[in-house]
Amino acid sequence: MRLLIKFNLVLILVFGTGIGIAGYISRNFLERSAREEVLQQARLMMGAAGGMRTYTSVQIGPLLQAHQARIKTFLPQTVPAFSATEVFNYLRSSYPDYTYKEATLNPTNLRDRAVDWEADVIESFRTHAAKEFSGEREIPGGRSLFLARPIVADGPCLECHSTPSAAPAAMIKIYGTNNGFDWKLGDTVGAQIVSVPMSVPLTIADQAFRTLMIYLGGVALATLILLDLAMVLIVIRPVSRLVAAADEISNGNFNVPEIPVKGSDEISQLARSFNRMYVSMVKAIRLLES
Repeated sequence: MRLLIKFNLVLILVFGTGIGIAGYISRNFLERSAREEVLQQARLMMGAAGGMRTYTSVQIGPLLQAHQARIKTFLPQTVPAFSATEVFNYLRSSYPDYTYKEATLNPTNLRDRAVDWEADVIESFRTHAAKEFSGEREIPGGRSLFLARPIVADGPCLECHSTPSAAPAAMIKIYGTNNGFDWKLGDTVGAQIVSVPMSVPLTIADQAFRTLMIYLGGVALATLILLDLAMVLIVIRPVSRLVAAADEISNGNFNVPEIPVKGSDEISQLARSFNRMYVSMVKAIRLLES
């Protein structure tokens, strides 16, 4: 087997092992990075929902209160949670994989009632008083990633959710008196939750991983070609000249010119030693012949 082929096989084994190790390490890193990227997007969406809640409470609600009193009808658009949910539903046209819910243990609007796992999240906020919570859960289509923040009852909330007698009559007419009351100031009554399938960060990680492996493979191939070129110029070509000269001498041709030597590396030293041996052998043979 030729030296260059052996050299290439060794390099392929080394590069392959290195790329495999790098791929294993980078795969886990890319998945964590993609997961954090999706959570950051969820934080931005959560912030937008929070901004919409504040906007509705501070600006929209006061403007519509007089209109509500005049028409004697409750407008859900004055409720911050309703506005935030509706705005997010419009946002889903650009981000269809993301869902938003203001899950509440005792809501006025039953569409906001917390299911079992959401109730567990709310209870976690009540127990640990955290400002943010993220995790994964199993859903029929696979795993889902979620980000949650607590909803704490404040003064404006109690205007509608303290007791039925304190709530607007128009709201009672629509939703009744069975749900959405007895909230206490400062209690964690619900959670804002943004959910997204784990397939989203995994897809991001897969794309980044494929790109990384293509780049690593391209760099490895280019490096192999450059090393082969260096191997040919520095080792293979000088050694081939030595082999050709040795073949000629072994066949009885003593008119072979000395091998030109440049440099002081091991190959050059080998060529000098070969030249000295060749000259000494020629002199010895001619001396014997005379």
